[in-house]
Order: sequence, then structure tokens, then C-alpha cells
Amino acid sequence: MNSQPVNNDLDAPVRFDTKIAVLLREDLETWQRLNVTAFLVSGLGAELPEVIGEPYADADGVPYLPMFRQPVLVFEGSKETLTAAHGRVLARALPRAVFTADLFATGNDRDNRAAVRAVPTATLDVVGLAVYGPRNAVDKALKGARMHP
Repeated sequence: MNSQPVNNDLDAPVRFDTKIAVLLREDLETWQRLNVTAFLVSGLGAELPEVIGEPYADADGVPYLPMFRQPVLVFEGSKETLTAAHGRVLARALPRAVFTADLFATGNDRDNRAAVRAVPTATLDVVGLAVYGPRNAVDKALKGARMHP
């Protein structure tokens, strides 16, 4: 997938032909929303190097880590919206990261993976989902979700 900006006019807004989106369950507490979002997008950056831009440096030459080259849009929805979106993301084979309610009770990566592995796909209690792909496919997968306030 090409994550290069589509922009023929230097004054026009930059638009990407791909989208990075996070969908959060609406009943999460604020700290959970932030934590889940951070965990989910880390999966995309690790697996999809094309979404990562160049390293940063300030005027004094102090280096900073590279970040996503495009915005991350954050959405929210009901438990049913998350379940439906999860199914559509899987059906479209879009790159994704998942965060289930069980992960709030674990404290490390090994236990997180074991908690997800212990539950069949159809019964995962999905509280967060990150997805990357062609803009239109991501929009269709997240149908019914609304922008996070």
C-alpha cells in the first residue's frame, strides 16, 4: 500500500490514499482510551514500516524518533459497532491490531498475547481496534463509528 501524500498543489491540504484509524469502545474511561490507543498504533508502526516517516531533529541538531507520516484518526462506537467493524476488518484482510477487555487485567506482553490467544475470534471482547489500508476500505470497515470527541 502506498502511503505517500496525494498533493499536486503546494497550498492544498495533503491527502493520503491510505488511512490509519483507531476505533475505541465508547464506554472506556479516559485513561483506558489513551492507553489502548497507544498500544494499538504501536502494532501498526512495528509491522508496517511504510507508515513511518523520517526521523526528526530540532534546530540544535537534537535527534527525535520518526513518527507516522500521516494523521491517525480516532473513532468511537458501541460494543456492537466494534464487533461489526472487527468482522469487516478481518473480511477485508486489512492490517490490524486488537485490544480486548481482558488485557486490562494483564501486566506484560506475554500475558497480553496469551489472553487474546485464549479466546476464539468470534467471542473476543474487543474494546479497541487499529486498522490501516486504502482510505475507502478503512471507511467501509469502520461504518457506524463516529469521530472521537
